[in-house]
Amino acid sequence: MNPTLSRLMRGVSDVVFPPSCVDCRGLVEREQAEANVGANAGEAVGSAGLSGFRHLCAKCAGQLDFVQPPHCTTCGSPFYGEVEGERVCPHCEGLHPAFREGRTAVLFKGPARALVIELKYHRGLHVLADMEEIFRRATHVCELARGAVVVPVPLHARKLRERGYNQAALLAEILARVAGGGARVEQALRRVEDTATQTAFDRRTRMANLKNAFALARGATINPDLHYVLVDDVFTTGSTLNSCARSLRRAGGRNLDVITFGHG
Repeated sequence: MNPTLSRLMRGVSDVVFPPSCVDCRGLVEREQAEANVGANAGEAVGSAGLSGFRHLCAKCAGQLDFVQPPHCTTCGSPFYGEVEGERVCPHCEGLHPAFREGRTAVLFKGPARALVIELKYHRGLHVLADMEEIFRRATHVCELARGAVVVPVPLHARKLRERGYNQAALLAEILARVAGGGARVEQALRRVEDTATQTAFDRRTRMANLKNAFALARGATINPDLHYVLVDDVFTTGSTLNSCARSLRRAGGRNLDVITFGHG
């Protein structure tokens, strides 16, 4: 089927059977769905507009907190007001990043958090369309990935079997497509240690748990002349991304950055 026709049919379906908002669980209103049909047909959509979101209602979409410069050069957390001197936030003190710069699209709260949870824990692959729309609007994030080798943070084989997919890999595919400029995804890393979930741990504990947790994927090679961008869903303490960056650096990577969908 023609891709444009397919998008139009999907948009019409949303009008007849409006999807529910993943954040408030209300319906995505008919007016917004109709706007999405036009957007999917190729109409220009401003970065401040609400059309383009299929699984967030207008109210919740309006609560997305996009990160804009100036921001912490390590984690991407936004600064507010005048910024002078070194642009590293207190959150990143003691991290000692093995990468150069980190950027994030949105703050991990409200509707952005709902999208990640839906994808990560409820097999909600349908929300990837909305996450792609968010990346499209985060132009400073896309600029960093343009033309780069995009490397998703890997899952351990056991967890990959349980979940059925790696959400970081799906986001990496989206980011490479949106960024353009020859950006491509490479599964350059593998997770060799099946560590416990890191959600409840502080940075020191996470760093200890993740020591030697990642290694170069079998058959992968790192070109020191290329730009590599690590991708994950959320930047929390940065321990996971930093551990991955160290693995790439040990393999010869010199030009390393990180991008996450959310920060929090």
